[in-house]
Amino acid sequence: MTTAHPGHPGLDVRGLHAGHPGRPVVHGVDLTVPAGHVAAVVGPNGCGKSTLLRTIARLHRPEAGSVHADGADVWKLTQRQAAHKVALLPQSPRAPEAVTVAGLVRYGRHPHQGLLRQWSREDEHAVRDALQATGTAELAAERLDRLSGGQRQRCWLAMVLAQHTPVVLLDEPTSALDLGHVVDVLELVRQVAATGRTVVMVLHDLASAARYADTLIAMKDGRVLAQGPPRDTVDEALVKELYRVEADILHAPGDAAPVVVPRARG
Repeated sequence: MTTAHPGHPGLDVRGLHAGHPGRPVVHGVDLTVPAGHVAAVVGPNGCGKSTLLRTIARLHRPEAGSVHADGADVWKLTQRQAAHKVALLPQSPRAPEAVTVAGLVRYGRHPHQGLLRQWSREDEHAVRDALQATGTAELAAERLDRLSGGQRQRCWLAMVLAQHTPVVLLDEPTSALDLGHVVDVLELVRQVAATGRTVVMVLHDLASAARYADTLIAMKDGRVLAQGPPRDTVDEALVKELYRVEADILHAPGDAAPVVVPRARG
């Protein structure tokens, strides 16, 4: 789908172990996603997908392993420095009451502020560009809580883009959206990657993951079962291992992306 950007290292995770006291969640995960690529993490509920993203984003301390984003070890950076490398949009983000769309997107510039650096023209341009890229510029003065689910999700994506990080993490960005808005969000993800950013997203829909990702990362029980281009990765055996479902794998007309068709039980 896309080509790597040689001047930008992207994301590299090695031997990552993470969990909670007495409950390991992620076990020895290795993954590499070049700049300009989209990776989709798939797998059953509770397999460690969200913990993986939070650990990459420096929000959950690993027990072992390393995370390099844009060439830097994020766990050797301060929280603010890491926020210049990695941005995370969680599953259920919360906004301040009555915040406008422009106000929300401005939060994305928070890591760039400090005692010696106040709001600047660069920040203003970053907010404007993020609004334009997500098609939300006309909504800038609207209250976020008065928008539709699809509109709100594009606004949250605008906030993440305004952070201007080389690595973008999205935890279930299409959750609870209808088909039209799912397509809108995933097309936007492809556009973000086309600018040279690395995007890693958690998706439940295997068909969407196979169509929009350059790399599919299949997880089960905290481990990576398979990793690679969707056409080489998605097969009947993988679907059965992940979801305990018998399925036929078809190929979509045009781009031959794998389409999973579950077989009726009984």
